[in-house]
Amino acid sequence: GGGFGGAPGDPRVPVPGGGAGLSRRPPGMARQGSGAMLASGGLGFPPQNVARVVVWEWLNEHGRWRPYSAAVCHHIENVLKEDARGSVVLGQVDVQLAPYVIDLQSMHQFRQDTGTMRPVRRNFYDPSSAPGKGIVWEWENDNNSWTPYDMDICITIQNAYEKQHPWLDLSSLGFCYLIYFSSMSQMNRQTQRKRRLRRRMDLAYPLTMGSIPKSQSWPVGASTGTPCSCPQCLLVNSTRAASNAILASQRRKLYPGAVRQSSTFAGGTLWPAGTGAPAVVAGGAAKGEGLRVAGAGFAPGQGVPSAALPGLNNLNRPGTQRGAGLGARAAVPPGVPALPVKNLNGTGPVHPALAGMTGILMCAAGLPVCLTRAPKPILHPPPVSKSDIKPVPGVNGICRKTKKKQLKKSKTPEDVVRRYIQKVKNPPDEDCTICMERLVTSSGYEGVLSPRGIKPELVGKLGKCGHMYHLLCLLAMYNNGNKDGSLQCPTCKAIYGEKTGTQPPGKMEFHLIPHSLPGYTDSKTIRIVYDIPTGIQGPEHPNPGKKFTARGFPRHCYLPDNEKGRKVLKLLIVAWDRRLIFTIGTSNTTGESDTVVWNEIHHKTEFGSNLTGHGYPDPNYLDNVLAELLAQGVSEATLKD
Repeated sequence: GGGFGGAPGDPRVPVPGGGAGLSRRPPGMARQGSGAMLASGGLGFPPQNVARVVVWEWLNEHGRWRPYSAAVCHHIENVLKEDARGSVVLGQVDVQLAPYVIDLQSMHQFRQDTGTMRPVRRNFYDPSSAPGKGIVWEWENDNNSWTPYDMDICITIQNAYEKQHPWLDLSSLGFCYLIYFSSMSQMNRQTQRKRRLRRRMDLAYPLTMGSIPKSQSWPVGASTGTPCSCPQCLLVNSTRAASNAILASQRRKLYPGAVRQSSTFAGGTLWPAGTGAPAVVAGGAAKGEGLRVAGAGFAPGQGVPSAALPGLNNLNRPGTQRGAGLGARAAVPPGVPALPVKNLNGTGPVHPALAGMTGILMCAAGLPVCLTRAPKPILHPPPVSKSDIKPVPGVNGICRKTKKKQLKKSKTPEDVVRRYIQKVKNPPDEDCTICMERLVTSSGYEGVLSPRGIKPELVGKLGKCGHMYHLLCLLAMYNNGNKDGSLQCPTCKAIYGEKTGTQPPGKMEFHLIPHSLPGYTDSKTIRIVYDIPTGIQGPEHPNPGKKFTARGFPRHCYLPDNEKGRKVLKLLIVAWDRRLIFTIGTSNTTGESDTVVWNEIHHKTEFGSNLTGHGYPDPNYLDNVLAELLAQGVSEATLKD
């Protein structure tokens, strides 16, 4: 039931159908009819004087080439025309790709914050095919967002669509999926699971004619002179150093004795002779040893052709150490300081982004650096059978559902405001913090609101906290909120009445599973599952009548099964019933508007680690969430009621 695709360098890319029906071709080999396929080690060329569409692609850990977007490909082509030896900063055209740099010389994508490297290639397709027309075919993934198909699959789907075929069988491409154009869906032939499918228009991919001019041929000719010391060039050169050193180690393992040890990189000297060239310590180095490797080049004529090296495609696959251990020392120019590197295996407390940027700076300064696999968050517990799932002790039921809000029409806004305030005959000469006019003058909402019986100069004091406002200002604030019969002081956030939210209809389940959270090894775990479907916004939402999306549901959250954890669960159930857990707004993560988002009550969604900040161990979490619930008016007193 999986799909295709993922972001560059994303370690959680699903294999189609969970691996079922996936044909394992030798990496770098073409599927029939897919266009000219190119080896990862060099630039490809279209046939002489024939127009071709250029698509840049990167190799994921499943051995499949994933296309960059058309906008990114145009950007890469523009950089290629200016400097074929250069480096492409992908974040300049797509902010979501900000960590990624492509080194055109080694044809690798480098992730700056983790050190992840992946081969890239420049591929060609017919101008009349889908990429030439700017047509993108996508499938809906488990997060309810859209992922583009591999380019050859996209082209195959478009060809069948243009010929008005009712369906398409992808088994000829090695995938056990059927495409149905009438329902615009994809079905897994083994599991019968269906996913939505869509066809959309985008920017057409760049067009090229004939071969690349000689000055831009691959590999690049030598350059001489002192390198530029600007930050961008240091980044480019250090990226290239890391890339070439790791590639050299791979080639050395495949072809012992074939690589000539050299202080030059493939096709060009980056540091003059006698200066400190960047060195890389591979992750597999002997314990306690500072193993230094100059950026040993692999220029033409050094014994190994620039065609496909099968071992290169094992980079970044699961179980393969990134920057595998080197068997022998390479020549290091004089002046490079030795720096032993220990225990840099990605399990330390250093933030990956900090570690990655530190590595780049060390590399640029001529110091060794260790590039290792970044740890992956453990989002879910091991599989749990239904017989092992138990109710939470002391908590009634295992499920709560909310329906559409029933608006209370018994009390008018004026009645609600009057209920919680006391009139002040002689107000002090202070500002009303709602309208910012003086309390001794009329409300700033005079003329905007004309309620019965409330004059613009009337001032009231809230009963519990004593803060004073114009009655008209409090009325305006109430009308602009949820109108649920409660009032919240804008100064101290004290709540009057029972505060409710705007959470859309959905379901909350909770139960006990026989696994322990980090930091709570003596306790089982409470698992909460929230599920909210997409729907139409109601009158209490930002855009009534407009559709809202619900991404990433069902959402799984975790609490320790101890006294305080069970208390938090009971209060979360109250917050759910009051529609306070979620709201509709704009996602801080994706920027998408009119979507279901968390509502200021933090949850732990990472089961076995705390790499995202939303996991365990976190000794302060239970106290923090109790304080957040209290701020929403959900306290232990509500449990006694």
